Order: sequence, then C-alpha cells, then structure tokens
Amino acid sequence: MEAIKKKMQMLKLDKENAIDRAEQAEADKKQAEDRCKQLEEEQQGLQKKLKGTEDEVEKYSESVKEAQEKLEQAEKKATDVSRHASSSSPEQAVDLGGAKGRGGPYMESVRGEDCQDPIPSMLTLNWADGSCVGCGAQASCGEQCWLLVLS
Repeated sequence: MEAIKKKMQMLKLDKENAIDRAEQAEADKKQAEDRCKQLEEEQQGLQKKLKGTEDEVEKYSESVKEAQEKLEQAEKKATDVSRHASSSSPEQAVDLGGAKGRGGPYMESVRGEDCQDPIPSMLTLNWADGSCVGCGAQASCGEQCWLLVLS
C-alpha cells in the first residue's frame, strides 16, 4: 500500500510538471507568435521603404539621364559653334552681332540689354548664326540669353 501511495504521488508530481511545461510551452509559443508578427510588420515597413527608395532612384536616374542628354546636346552645340566660329570671318560676326564701337567684344542680351560683366573666358556662344547657345532660339527665346558682339 505504501508503494502505491508513493507511485500516486510521483504520478501527481509528473502531472503537475507536465502541466507546468505545457503552460511554459504555451507562453513560449505566444511570445514567438508575437515576435513573428512584429518581424512581419517590420518587414512590411522595410518593403515600403525599399519601394520608396527604388522610386526615388528611378526618379533621380531619369533626371541624370535627362541631364546627360542635355549635356551631350550642349557639348555637340558647343563643338559645332566652335567649328563654325573658327571658320567664320570677324566681319560676319560683326554683321550678325551688330557692333557698337566699344573697341572690343562685349555681350548683349537678346532683349537688347547691355551686360556689364566681362566676357567669361570659357564662354561659348553661337554668334555665327545669331542663335542662343542656351536654348537655340533665334534671339526670341524670351530667356536671359546673351549673344557675343564683336566691335
């Protein structure tokens, strides 16, 4: 009889330990599920951020592409102007630019305003055909474009 009582106490203790382990396992499961949910939310936030960054990269890539195209066009135009200017005579430039008898080259806006600033050493202007290097318009672009006038 004593052996049966000990056996029942051991079974009761085993049962309590099993219940404690089950409760601990449930708590661990709940904690793991919460952590999983938190990581999923974090992942979604990072995916949104990645999408935004990808959109931003695409936008800036397009801007860079446009800027490169404009640069290539400007370089081509500058090369064409340089070639044309070196083959043009000064008389053509004076006739096209309208000399004002100042004794040297100066800049004039397409609106007829004088520029008081000295001519930049790296300035490339399409004075041979009277068009604006910045926009290509024939002195009617409405922008603050400048033409080189030789006197």
